[in-house]
Amino acid sequence: MKFTKSQIINMDCLEVMKNIEDESVQIIVTSPPYNLGKEYERRAKLQEYIQWKEKIISECVRILKPTGNIFWQVGNYINNGEVYPLDILLYPIFMKFNLHLRNRIIWNFGHGLHCSKRFSGRHETILWLTKIDDYIFNLDDVRIPQKYPNKKAYKGENKGKLSGNPLGKNPSDVWDFSNVKHNHPEKTEHPCQFPEAMIERIVRVASNKKDIVFDPFVGSGTTVVVAEKLGRIGIGTEIVKEYVDIANKRLRKVMAQKTLLSVPNSQNGNRNIQVRNSSLV
Repeated sequence: MKFTKSQIINMDCLEVMKNIEDESVQIIVTSPPYNLGKEYERRAKLQEYIQWKEKIISECVRILKPTGNIFWQVGNYINNGEVYPLDILLYPIFMKFNLHLRNRIIWNFGHGLHCSKRFSGRHETILWLTKIDDYIFNLDDVRIPQKYPNKKAYKGENKGKLSGNPLGKNPSDVWDFSNVKHNHPEKTEHPCQFPEAMIERIVRVASNKKDIVFDPFVGSGTTVVVAEKLGRIGIGTEIVKEYVDIANKRLRKVMAQKTLLSVPNSQNGNRNIQVRNSSLV
C-alpha cells in the first residue's frame, strides 16, 4: 500500500498497517484510547489493553523509517480511584522493540474536570522515541522567542554580542497548549481532540515536506489536517464513521484552500475558480 495524498481510512488500524510497506512512514503521532470506557472504545482488563497496544506498537515499529519518530501521547487509566500512568506501563514495550526515548514531554493544559479526592489532572505525557541516533530533528523550524532576546555576553571573545540564538531558543520538554474544549475555535464533536499548534510543532520538527505522517487513532483528523497544511502526506485510520466524516470535512476544507492559493490570477486580475471536493477513502 502506497500513499500519494492525505486521506482518512475508516478501518481498524491493525488491518491497515499490515498492508503498509516496511520502513515507509516518517512520523507516527497518535493518542490511543486510555481504556476508560469512552464512547469510542471498549473497556478491557488492564493486561488485555497492554497486550493490544503491544500488537499496534509492533506494527508501528515495522512501518517506521530508520530515521523516523514516534510521538505517543497518553494520559492515565483510572480504576476505583487509583491512577495508572499509561506512559510508564507502555515504556517497557517500546524498549522491547529497541526504541530510544528522546524526551518524555509533559503537555500542560489549563482546563479539565475537577477531582474531589485528588489534585485535578492538568497534564498528559508524550513519549518521543526513535529507532536510531540519526533521526530527523529540525530544531530551527520550531524555535520559540528568547526570554531575553537582547541579552549580550559580558566577557570572552563574544563580549558585546548576543548570547542567545537569534532564531530563538529550543523549547523545553514541558509544552503549554490549551486543550480543545467547549468554545475552542477548533472544537468538533469529538470529545478528545489534539490542538493543531501542538501537532504542528511535532510535524515540523520530525519530518520534511512530502514525508508520510501516520496516526492510527486519528479521531477528528487533526494529525492529517496539520500534515496536509505543512506539505506532508497525512494518513489516519479511525473505526468510528462519525469521526471519519468530521475528519474528512476538515481535510477537504484544507485541500480546497490550498487549491485556491495555488491557482494564479487570470490576465484581467480576476479569479474564476471551481474547487471540487477530493475523493477520500
